[in-house]
Amino acid sequence: MGAVPTYALPATFLGVARTDRNAAFCVAGAPFDLGTTNRSGARFGPQAIRQASRMLVDGDHPRRWIDPAGLDIADIGNFSMALGDMPQSLALLEAQATGIGHLITLGGDHSVTLALLRALVRAKGPVALVHFDAHVDAWPDSFGNPYGHGSVFYHAIEERLVEPAKMIQVGIRSPVPRSVYDWVVAKGVTILSAEAVHEAGVAAAAAAIRDVVGEAPAYLSIDIDALDPAFAPGTGTPEIGGLASWQAQAILRRLTGVRFQGMDVVEVAPPYDVSEITALAAATLAWEYLALVA
Repeated sequence: MGAVPTYALPATFLGVARTDRNAAFCVAGAPFDLGTTNRSGARFGPQAIRQASRMLVDGDHPRRWIDPAGLDIADIGNFSMALGDMPQSLALLEAQATGIGHLITLGGDHSVTLALLRALVRAKGPVALVHFDAHVDAWPDSFGNPYGHGSVFYHAIEERLVEPAKMIQVGIRSPVPRSVYDWVVAKGVTILSAEAVHEAGVAAAAAAIRDVVGEAPAYLSIDIDALDPAFAPGTGTPEIGGLASWQAQAILRRLTGVRFQGMDVVEVAPPYDVSEITALAAATLAWEYLALVA
């Protein structure tokens, strides 16, 4: 008889036991979806990603030969949010994220990234940004809401949280007003469309990211809808023509040398998922990130 019941792991990311904020890497959930513009449900993303991460605890990373679950890592639980109050929720999230050394956040919709960047910049100053997404998320507002999930990087650029010349968006393919697209490009942001990744390959995409970011401290933000709905149906604003899960994984594996300071994976909406494949993709990309930066 085994001492541990079959399949029983702590309900934390990778089943880690540590829960304090003093670990080298802290995982936290941001159960928030007030910023969504189509299908809600991303508030359940952290729970689903943690559940799916149990697939990733039975061995080492096959290229790095380390076990991310064995790192100095803690799951510090979910950040508190203000029910129904978006500005207050973002303020609470910023306050709670401030001071954490290296934070991996499980979303939640993409609006949480603005608060996370505000917290990070207090310690690091403006950062380079690697952003995987179907959308540029730089609308001045989202259907009248100035802080919806489609306006994150408009504010991040305007507030000088990121260095636009060191910002690259990967997987972009959604409908977008020409004025918004032109504004992003005029700011100096590099846009690498999903089609360009398909045509040029993952090695070229990774090289483009490294060229843009250079030696600057960087932040990674992964909207799971960067993946095609065939690989990530459980999200609020799916767009066809996206990256395959293997492409996102392969690009991330090739980003050695980038000085990442933190990351998030957002927009997992379990009510629309199929057999947990979206949650598993998100959990695996966070696991890949840990192996990359360890």
